[in-house]
Amino acid sequence: MSDKKATVIGAGLAGSEAAWQLAQRDIQVTLLEMKPVHFSPAHHAPDFAELVCSNSFRGDRLTNAVGLLKEEMRRLDSLILSCAEAHRVPAGGALAVDRDGFSREVTERIRSHPNISVRLEEATEIPEGPVIIATGPLTSEKMAEAIKALPNLQTLNFYDAAAPVVTRESLNMDRVFRMSRYGRGEDYLNCPMTEEEYNAFIDALLSAETAEVHGFEEKKVFEGCMPIESMARRGRMVPAFGPMKPVGLRAPGTEGEKPPFAVVQLRQDDAADTLYNLVGFQTRLKWPEQKRVFGMIPGLENAEFARYGVMHRNTFLNSPGFLNERFEMIDRRQCYFAGQITGVEGYVESAASGLVCGISLARDLLGLSPLVFPSCTAIGAMGRYVSVPNSGFQPMNCTYGLLDDLPVEPGKRRIRNKNERYEKIAERALNHWASQMDMVREGVISP
Repeated sequence: MSDKKATVIGAGLAGSEAAWQLAQRDIQVTLLEMKPVHFSPAHHAPDFAELVCSNSFRGDRLTNAVGLLKEEMRRLDSLILSCAEAHRVPAGGALAVDRDGFSREVTERIRSHPNISVRLEEATEIPEGPVIIATGPLTSEKMAEAIKALPNLQTLNFYDAAAPVVTRESLNMDRVFRMSRYGRGEDYLNCPMTEEEYNAFIDALLSAETAEVHGFEEKKVFEGCMPIESMARRGRMVPAFGPMKPVGLRAPGTEGEKPPFAVVQLRQDDAADTLYNLVGFQTRLKWPEQKRVFGMIPGLENAEFARYGVMHRNTFLNSPGFLNERFEMIDRRQCYFAGQITGVEGYVESAASGLVCGISLARDLLGLSPLVFPSCTAIGAMGRYVSVPNSGFQPMNCTYGLLDDLPVEPGKRRIRNKNERYEKIAERALNHWASQMDMVREGVISP
């Protein structure tokens, strides 16, 4: 057993992944988690890796950058991806999970690991020695003050929102049909709207009363979590071209009829198939207004809300120039930051940053050379994004635009078909990880 030790602060997606990667490499980990002693405004359950927004880890296909990111993480023994796969629920081409079962398994696997010691207490300062800070965008006030005192640091505030969840038994299934977009299975429930119904809904949405969020500015809302009412204010048809787009969705037996003008999709939220969330319906409407306005959606006339949508302020580091590509502080060795506090956005991206931190710190403590995460991979491209200074830094999902593009061979043209190009980029990235695994098996490099 190694005598090397490290502290991880925060048992969310990033902190749990970081602790796991350290422990798997025989590092003795002290994991500090403030729940259930203290809950943030968005957290409600005591288990680790709580999913506070959607239950979806997004697309699984390699033509989607987050699909590539997940595959890279699988090849690096990701705890989060392993638990997500074990608690998958139907979601078409996406990886969605039973959120309670998923968090429960992460908690059990962390607590049962012989190299991890869990302490349920709120961290109020940054400890000496090797540490990974994964306190998230809802970092507690005292810990946030300790972080802000670090040298050469600026912070940014953004706003995030969650969509409501309704019970399946309360839906009017006479108005709802089951189908995934473009006929890819039957994993979603769909609420079709006529043009008249859509316009009445938008009118109600625009006039509805919103909850006050201190210091709220729409320009500081992350685009991936834009409240549905904010979309409508940008233009009446914006939701219809966004989360409510009807393309690829038509109720069985209506082929000869007029197609729906808009569609609201509901995604299964638990393994028992009793809860569904409104896809893309993040909101800051007051709770009675959510029941009234969303009750205008066909099929949701008598919907029972298991959870209303909420909005909260998130704090992010201005990471470029403060962190390196391994998410380590430039001015303090063996002090890492992981998760959404670094400016990566999304469940998978947060867990991936924890994976990088855990592997990198473990190798440093064991005297091994750093594992290279090149920017031709999704993991490496994220590290480059948070470390290379740019004037417009803001939270970012993993996209193919972050990865190195394919070189164009002399005398040949750039691949114009987007999906074909993305498949080639994904193939190059996975070939890199295959070669890394070959070198581990051959003893050329340590795991």
